[in-house]
Formats: sequence, structure tokens, C-alpha cells
Amino acid sequence: QVHVVESGGGLVQAGGSLRLSCAASGSISVINVMGWYRQIPGKQRELVATITRDDRTNVADSVKGRFTISRDNAKNTVYLQMNNLTPEDTAVYYCNARVVVTQLIQNNYWGQGTQVTVSS
Repeated sequence: QVHVVESGGGLVQAGGSLRLSCAASGSISVINVMGWYRQIPGKQRELVATITRDDRTNVADSVKGRFTISRDNAKNTVYLQMNNLTPEDTAVYYCNARVVVTQLIQNNYWGQGTQVTVSS
């Protein structure tokens, strides 16, 4: 089994910064992709940013230029540096890890989420 744990959320004023961390552990061979998603109350979970094992990134337009995703493959850890936060960024942020099971099968594992609240 694979366990995914996020940390680093909290309360911050508009214009401030937070750095989220996510570590995967357990029965892991290779993690192809790690990423961050967020869920605003009343809305569907949405992609924030993803990063592949070879550092190719995909970042949502809503956070591009403000958020930076990075990873440490040796530690199975992904980070999300969030700068110039706005109240619209308030959400529960979830970490996802896509783990190789076989050459043809990969499984997605989700963390429990960490709350980010941005005040005006």
C-alpha cells in the first residue's frame, strides 16, 4: 500500500506565501507523476499543477506565475511554493501520486488534504 501525506497548509493574508509538502511512502517502485489538486466548497476538484519524474510540469492558468511545483525523486516528495496568494486560492489542497504497478498499470494515490485559507 502507498500512503500520501500533505503538510504546510494554514492561514495567510492576501499577498503572502505558503509552501506545501507531500511525501509518498510504502510499497513504491516508481512514481511517474506527482501533483497538486484543490477543492473549493461547492466546486469540483481541480488541477493545480503536476510534475513528471523528468521535471516536465503542467500548471493551471489560474496560478501560473505565482505557484511553482518541484519534486525530489529520491525522497518521493513533491512541493508547491505558493506566492502572492489571494482569497480565491482558499481551498483544501490534495496531493496525488501516480505509482507504477506493472508496465501497463499505474495507480493513483491521494493524500488527506491540507487546508489553505487566505484572508483579505
